[in-house]
Amino acid sequence: MTTSTTENVSASPATQIHYRYKQSGDVNVFYREAGDPAAPVLLMLHGFAGSSFMFRDLIAQLADRYHLIAPDLPAFGFTEAPARGEYAYTFDQLAKTIEQFTEALNLDSYALMVHDYGAPVGWRLALAHPQRVTALISQNGNAYEEGLGEAWAPIQKYWREPTSENRRSLSEFPTPASIKWQYLEGVADQSLVSPDGYTLEGMQVVRPGNTDIQLDLLLDYASNVQMYPLFQHYFRQYLPPLLAVWGKNDPFFMAAGAEAWKRDLPEAEIHFYDTGHFALETHAQEIGDDVRDFLDRHIRQSN
Repeated sequence: MTTSTTENVSASPATQIHYRYKQSGDVNVFYREAGDPAAPVLLMLHGFAGSSFMFRDLIAQLADRYHLIAPDLPAFGFTEAPARGEYAYTFDQLAKTIEQFTEALNLDSYALMVHDYGAPVGWRLALAHPQRVTALISQNGNAYEEGLGEAWAPIQKYWREPTSENRRSLSEFPTPASIKWQYLEGVADQSLVSPDGYTLEGMQVVRPGNTDIQLDLLLDYASNVQMYPLFQHYFRQYLPPLLAVWGKNDPFFMAAGAEAWKRDLPEAEIHFYDTGHFALETHAQEIGDDVRDFLDRHIRQSN
């Protein structure tokens, strides 16, 4: 009796995805890892309302050639972090935790791929350790004020007037219904969006105490906008290779935010896709092809 070849085919050890934890200060960071540890590293930082789960398809596409590491930020996914009041839920602190995470893994050289909240965390890492960052990839991760869409208006009001009333007005933001809307808004064919992503994140966001943590982070997002000039100075000073892969129908981060990189990085590569905030949910193959081509030209050839 013979067995078909396809039944015996399995992923090579290097391309299999591993699910791990790494203690980083007082946070036990969950992360996904795949690829040869000797290969160039791509550190992948998700945003709201996501987790490392958003990179699942991209990791599978790139693991044959790159070492992929995708952590869950504190208050997201499966990362175990202290309660509010025992840990400062600010972007400075998130960046400090991810910095500790990279050092615990002995990552002294990596390209960064960022999305949404992951962007200001990544930009802080780049400011602190510019020599470690080999390239930047932004999937709707902003660094320019013109990228802020009208959906930010109630949040910006909260920044200007951080009253209890303005905070309560945003209480629907970290809810399963709002998260589902963020996944589907701007997507022409919503049947392409798997419910797994927004259902998983919706379950995570309603964990006890998480609503206040998310509202704290919304308030602190103002610190990221204040740091935009510093981030832009970093781009001009160090001229990192940059690829923007942008869902052009994103209600939060407008296409103008991607185009603005050309001011500081004339060689920046800007690609738009006919989708929304979570572009990888509908265009993982196309984005994966563009990311692979970019990394092959800017990272792999230099190693």
